[in-house]
Amino acid sequence: MAGIWRWTKIHSSKRVHEIVPKTRYEGTMENPPRPLPFSAFEWLLSGRYLRARRKEGFISVIAGFSFLGIMLGVATLIIVMAVMNGFRKELVDKIVGLNGHLLVQPLESPLTDWKDVAERISQVPDVRLAAPVVDGPALASSAQNATGVLVRGIRSDDLNKLGAIAGNVQQGSLDGFDQGRGVAIGRRLAEQLSVRAGDNITLVAPDGTMRSKGAAARIKPYKVAAVFSIDMSEYDSVMVFQPLAEAQAYFNRADDVSAIEVFLAGSPDKVDSFRRPVADAAARPVFLVDWRRRTSAFFAALQVERNVMFLILTLIVLVAALNIVSGLIMLVKDKGSDIAILRTIGASRGAIMRVFLIAGAAIGVLGTMAGLFVGMLVCLNIEAIRQFLSWLTNTELFPPKLYFLSKLPAEIDFGETAAVVAMALTLSFLATLYPSWRAARLDPVEALRYG
Repeated sequence: MAGIWRWTKIHSSKRVHEIVPKTRYEGTMENPPRPLPFSAFEWLLSGRYLRARRKEGFISVIAGFSFLGIMLGVATLIIVMAVMNGFRKELVDKIVGLNGHLLVQPLESPLTDWKDVAERISQVPDVRLAAPVVDGPALASSAQNATGVLVRGIRSDDLNKLGAIAGNVQQGSLDGFDQGRGVAIGRRLAEQLSVRAGDNITLVAPDGTMRSKGAAARIKPYKVAAVFSIDMSEYDSVMVFQPLAEAQAYFNRADDVSAIEVFLAGSPDKVDSFRRPVADAAARPVFLVDWRRRTSAFFAALQVERNVMFLILTLIVLVAALNIVSGLIMLVKDKGSDIAILRTIGASRGAIMRVFLIAGAAIGVLGTMAGLFVGMLVCLNIEAIRQFLSWLTNTELFPPKLYFLSKLPAEIDFGETAAVVAMALTLSFLATLYPSWRAARLDPVEALRYG
């Protein structure tokens, strides 16, 4: 033992002083001191290995790319999941804000008792509104253009309770909606027809042109009483709201309605718990359709896209973790003689393993935290970033006609964000195990002989 100590002191004193912090040596050669796990010595040595010298620059480059890979992977995952969550939340809010959580349709006989049925349903706890409606397709035309629309007849009081419409009137007013022959149309429809509040549009029933006598009764001009915008192009470009009595006369309905839209005060995802109370309150044969079934294909596709994006982007973090493995293996190979010297002066295998474990984990932890910061920062400013990129590239990113929304939403789910962070930290930790174990198993004699 004394011979090995003398050899390392003579031939490797400079390297020992470079890698071992200057601390007082207490103990004897027969009973060297055993530092506690994860002591300051191990942290200092790990930091020294991460700060590579000029000749070790390639290892430092690998560590830098591993850091960037984990940062970008975590940030991208957080941003994409937040945008997908915001996209779904905005769509659900707008869909159920206009169409309701439950649609009550008649069975066996027309819904001529709609007033009593709507009144009973409105008494169900947590039912915010039960609105009878008359729906029908039509052709809306002006002097400049024509397009297909969906006409919805609704009572003025019910329309004013729909915050998605009453709270987003941009032109005109809904006052006296039931008294006049005016209609409320979406902003994109108004732009397509080149009309404003106060102008006239003509509604043509699809089968009104087949009979000469019926044609005059099914073609009617209406004044545009209000123009609304709910920032969802699918509705802003097709919806026309009409007074309920006028819609019944226009579509030749004998004092009945198409259905009753039921709006709930609770979460849209809890709609199943209201099916039985609403059906019992109707007190007549009805068929209930919830908002999920009406849009099942769309939201199923959205969920599949969300899961696939998560799996694909997780590969970025996995690749960065593999870079940590390769970087640590090269570091262990380069520091073989240092490891041998440390082992000969008393460092245990556990201490060597922890040194490289800390070095690799530090890259993963710092990369994950940086990715979390970048991801949260982008999510909080996602719309401003989109507008800047649109201006910079002179292109329309996130076109409303394709995505149905006028702005890019982002809804941060802290549970999902915590899962992303935990996944990145776990992969980073697992990536350090094999190189650290390999460093701890290094034979000091062989390393000194061939190092």
